[in-house]
Amino acid sequence: MNNKSINTILFDLDGTLLDTNELILQSFEHTFRRHVPEQTYSREDLLQFMGPPLQDSFQRVRPDELDEMVTTYRSFNLKNHDALVQAFDGVYETIRILHEQGYKLAIVSTKIKATVEKGLRLTGLDEFFPVVIGLDQVEHAKPHPEPVQKALELLGSNPEEAVMVGDNSHDILSGQRASTLTAGVSWSLKGEAFLRDLKPDVILHTMDDLLTFLEEKNR
Repeated sequence: MNNKSINTILFDLDGTLLDTNELILQSFEHTFRRHVPEQTYSREDLLQFMGPPLQDSFQRVRPDELDEMVTTYRSFNLKNHDALVQAFDGVYETIRILHEQGYKLAIVSTKIKATVEKGLRLTGLDEFFPVVIGLDQVEHAKPHPEPVQKALELLGSNPEEAVMVGDNSHDILSGQRASTLTAGVSWSLKGEAFLRDLKPDVILHTMDDLLTFLEEKNR
């Protein structure tokens, strides 16, 4: 792939490659019932908390119980992880093709690395990702450019050779601030219109749309 102008693909995990939406929503519901029982959150209300690091989300709700809320969330999330997580349609096949074509691949997530790797193993994607950047490996989470920059450094890639793929503003902004191309996925719970407002370079309607985008860029 060294003769290709785009040779590196960075992926968010939750909501992009893996359908963790139900797990995340139930984890927030469980946490808020325990720590904020006087407040009722609809599922639409919970969307605002999806994407940022847990500490940032819970800081807005009950800062005096921040650590306890993170612990409650992660305990429920890990206990129910395998029953509620699966790859989105076409993800495994597309990632396998990218791997076979020699693209350099990495995960850039706001989850801690061990939880990211748990999801990759569950879905058989772990063999394709030599680089995983989790929340516990950076000082500044997405939308800061640091996680994207660190992934590029470990892969030996330059920003102009890379695409950051994600389902949320944090992914698109992190890629843009690191000077990569960006791709938004239309199956984001935030909605396609939300992503279009961020002006990514492409909107993917199916995961294999990424293959078409790369073919066009590498002509």
